[in-house]
Amino acid sequence: MKIEHVAMYVNDLEAAKNFFVKYFDAKPTENYYENAIQFRSYFLTFTDGGSRLELMTKPGMTDDPKGRDRTGYIHIAISVGSKERVDQLTARLKADGFRIESGPRTTGDGYYESCVIGIEGNQVEITV
Repeated sequence: MKIEHVAMYVNDLEAAKNFFVKYFDAKPTENYYENAIQFRSYFLTFTDGGSRLELMTKPGMTDDPKGRDRTGYIHIAISVGSKERVDQLTARLKADGFRIESGPRTTGDGYYESCVIGIEGNQVEITV
């Protein structure tokens, strides 16, 4: 078994899609639109061809604060292949104004990673 995809609601669908395309080389599907409920989405595929990310939006959603110390999904982790790429991408995101939550660093359990507060306050872990 494998995780086929993870879905995330966002307010600005195009900005969210562009974030993952620009920084993580994601390949989006064509925009899907369900007129009856005004639902829009993209599926994003990453270069490894594994799990996908579905970005979705519709009118009338709530947008609660996304604190780290809460239950539920906390971050999405994306492997970029090397420590050097973790360092480079973290520096690029920081230069582009995104807040770096931690790292780059080697964690106590041996992962080399950084965590950035990405699009719409959602945390993205960048790892080897």
